Amino acid sequence: MAPAPREAAQRALTATEQAVLDAVDLGRIVNLAARLIGAGGENPGDTEAATVAVLEAAARELGLEVAIQPAAPDRPNILVTLPPPAPAGTAAETGVPGPESGAARGLMFLGHSDVVPAGPGWSRQPFQAAVENGRLYGRGATDMKGGLAAVLGAMAALKQAGAELSGPVTLVCTVDEEDLGLGIRTLAASALPHDYLGCVVAEPTDLETVVGCRGDSYLELEITGRPAHSGRPADGRNAIAAAARICELIRADHERLQQDQDDLLGAGSWNVGLIEGGQGTSVVAPSCSLSLDRRLMPDDDPDRILADLLARIREAGIDTDGISVTGRVSMQMPGFRTPADHPLVAAAVASVEAAGGSTRIGGWTAACDGGFIVRDFGVPAIVLGPGGLNDQAHQADESVGLDELSIAARAYALLCLRTLTN
Repeated sequence: MAPAPREAAQRALTATEQAVLDAVDLGRIVNLAARLIGAGGENPGDTEAATVAVLEAAARELGLEVAIQPAAPDRPNILVTLPPPAPAGTAAETGVPGPESGAARGLMFLGHSDVVPAGPGWSRQPFQAAVENGRLYGRGATDMKGGLAAVLGAMAALKQAGAELSGPVTLVCTVDEEDLGLGIRTLAASALPHDYLGCVVAEPTDLETVVGCRGDSYLELEITGRPAHSGRPADGRNAIAAAARICELIRADHERLQQDQDDLLGAGSWNVGLIEGGQGTSVVAPSCSLSLDRRLMPDDDPDRILADLLARIREAGIDTDGISVTGRVSMQMPGFRTPADHPLVAAAVASVEAAGGSTRIGGWTAACDGGFIVRDFGVPAIVLGPGGLNDQAHQADESVGLDELSIAARAYALLCLRTLTN
């Protein structure tokens, strides 16, 4: 990770920038984040609707445009937009509109409405938000109800201060990010409401400017053998034994991948997350399944990775003599990389510094929805948000600093001003 250049942050704030920063209301941001925490949204569980309802009510109260995009029953994406001054006669739109011809490009912020299950170990009620010692506590405070509230707080400040932006600012909040990515896939299959010059994923980065992320994929293998009495195992074909040999192939490939480390993102990796098989202790196992997590570099293709794995299984002679192996990709989330010298990166670095924070340019070994925006829409992306991925997200007594929420909202507002200029 490299320190971010500070020179661009040293210039004096313009009167408009200062007016927008003065309009950032930390109390409003904390209140919204607390209400979002209280709405829950545990996933797996299909329970994001209450969180979306809170976000929608807050956006409508601020006079922002709202579009609801169904991804599954009671699981909608929500798109909240602060539009630029519209030409006379422009009709109000409903649903998720397509880009207007000739319209100036805007800036997208991306987040998700679901949280991982609360889990054990909490010293407080996970869905009853509380502020103590300068921190907001609750499941999702860091990942990522705080980030969502900070974005909406920035949009509110821009609107209140009457900032004249050249393009729209849109917050896209998807469902199912923590599981199979249903929401982002629904978005990727449709048109974006506007053209965008960049995307800021408001996931927790400790306010570091993340310019690249690994991707992720789930590969499911089904191994079929032939049952027999365990007293005569040679009469059968043991699917669990075949799975063990496959696990060894995966371990070896993982070690191979670690020999080629990228300075920013590390390397691709394998993890055997689930194994299930067999019929009984005294029966040669007729079936076994493996669920594999394969972390991706930005150019990796999970379908090709699966095909290569199946080819290695055949070459090793595992799927012969009564053993068959089939596979499928059940989930894929692409990685991405944005050049460190991209204007969006420079503007983000300057905005965080001018907002009173500090930042570094780095990469993420985690995955996020931003890869879909880069791959499917050609929009460059960064990840920048309040809270800590490694020390807070998905943990008991999750929390985020109020100072981080304030700096994030101020930085987001400045980033909009500095990228969407007339």
